[in-house]
Amino acid sequence: MLKVDLNCDMGEGMDTDAAIFPLISSANIACGGHAGDAGTMRQSVALALQHGVAIGAHPSYPDRAGFGRTDELESSPGKGDRPLRLDDLAGMLTDQLEQLQKIAEETGARLHHVKPHGALYNRAAKDVMVSEIICRVIKNFDPSLLLYGLSGSEMQRQATAFGLGFVSEVFADRTYQPDGSLTPRTAPDALIDDPGKMVQQVLMMVREGKVRAGGGIEIPITADTICLHGDGDHAVEFAVRIRGELERNGIAVGI
Repeated sequence: MLKVDLNCDMGEGMDTDAAIFPLISSANIACGGHAGDAGTMRQSVALALQHGVAIGAHPSYPDRAGFGRTDELESSPGKGDRPLRLDDLAGMLTDQLEQLQKIAEETGARLHHVKPHGALYNRAAKDVMVSEIICRVIKNFDPSLLLYGLSGSEMQRQATAFGLGFVSEVFADRTYQPDGSLTPRTAPDALIDDPGKMVQQVLMMVREGKVRAGGGIEIPITADTICLHGDGDHAVEFAVRIRGELERNGIAVGI
């Protein structure tokens, strides 16, 4: 039987978390960068333990105003006078991991994985240096942690180089470019709002190992874990639909 992990970004201030947790198998918990604080982290960890969901850290740039979707690094175009320096990235990431780990340990839980958020995720998917920093942080922090990252990306190559376990992630509600990258959110067709199209994409990725990208071409992809966005307008509806369709098609959900 086929089996796939279903993950969701949690602890980001949405009121749908409690409804989604029973439907997923792993959670990426915001740990103070783009969203989240000690209270939301404790609540998310408690819900994960209640529903047997694997706990992951979801670190990001310190960008609450932009929900972590603005590239904060100094080499990014359009940065202001005080961009985030590359030298500061490791410490920033370690601080966020430590915050969530401390809260998890209070309840006897442990972290399972790390998944960068938003602009940091997109940057790491293509940027060797940023991917190296993320992998080095994980290696030094806890080398048993898995790295969740875009299928076929630079994150995958660097995780292999650092001897880390890598989980190839695909997206249920995002469209793809021919090079395997996600369509930028600024593009009108970046998000999939139609439940039927979303399910069709998910089943193709899991069963056939490919996805239809821009221009209608099909590209290979590895679907170890499927991401749902907890901040989406149809988050609960999509979670119910995906879980149900996977199981109806003989695909088990779990890590």
